[in-house]
Amino acid sequence: MSIQPPVRPEYIYDLPPLGKMTLVKPLPLMTRLWNQAWLRKSVIILVLILLWEGAARWQNNDLLLPGFIQTLKAFMQDMASGELPTKIGFSLGTLIKGYIIGTVLALVLSSLAVSTRIGRDLLSTLTSMFNPLPAIALLPLSLLWFGLGENSLIFVLVHSVMWPMALNTYAGFLGVSDTLRMTGRNYGLRGLRYVWYILIPAALPSILSGLKIGWAFAWRTLIAAELVFGASSGKGGLGWYIFQNRNELFTDRVFAGLISVIIIGLLVEGLIFTTLERVTVKRWGMQK
Repeated sequence: MSIQPPVRPEYIYDLPPLGKMTLVKPLPLMTRLWNQAWLRKSVIILVLILLWEGAARWQNNDLLLPGFIQTLKAFMQDMASGELPTKIGFSLGTLIKGYIIGTVLALVLSSLAVSTRIGRDLLSTLTSMFNPLPAIALLPLSLLWFGLGENSLIFVLVHSVMWPMALNTYAGFLGVSDTLRMTGRNYGLRGLRYVWYILIPAALPSILSGLKIGWAFAWRTLIAAELVFGASSGKGGLGWYIFQNRNELFTDRVFAGLISVIIIGLLVEGLIFTTLERVTVKRWGMQK
């Protein structure tokens, strides 16, 4: 005799008629505008500019603190004359060379560290020794080894980029899940192919973070190095532009050079790195 499960009774409920629907009112225009990040950031910048102009007018001493309007005039004049574009081009050209070399060396060192035991020991030892060492402290040695030329600046830039980039990349490699690692091994990936197809895509958020940190370090190191390097050789980019105008007491041009440094930093962060994150890690759901 088989036991049959009880049959559950079925019920039919008559739903009440749908009443009049009320649409949700849209948000006010000011609320929608304030939800835009670019507008909030623009307001912050505008407030800072107003505070700057107000402090300059209260100080009433152009030698110590020129106002924003005066600085903007100096900035526009030097941009129109071609002096600032020349300095910016020199700085960016040198920066890109050192940045690329430092990034490639950091990726090679991190790949060795994640692949071999001796590479891991090498990365740990070198980063412990050289990462705390300020890049600008190596400028006297770079001038001695490479002379008064662009190679001296590239040397200190490579030092400033390489170690934070290597540490972030290696930390990203270590954070790759065991499932992805085993998948790569099962497909027969070894060596550089394993790093290229498995580790780098999985560790991309950490690599991008290292690229941003390396860019910030390199940009600051370059400006600081050019203050010394430019004074020695009579050449240089934005750092030399700032140093030269400080010696000639053109404080408005000093501020114009500082504004150029800030604008370039904002453009690189907003256009290059933000775009990279949007088309990669955010698109692939690796980062919110």
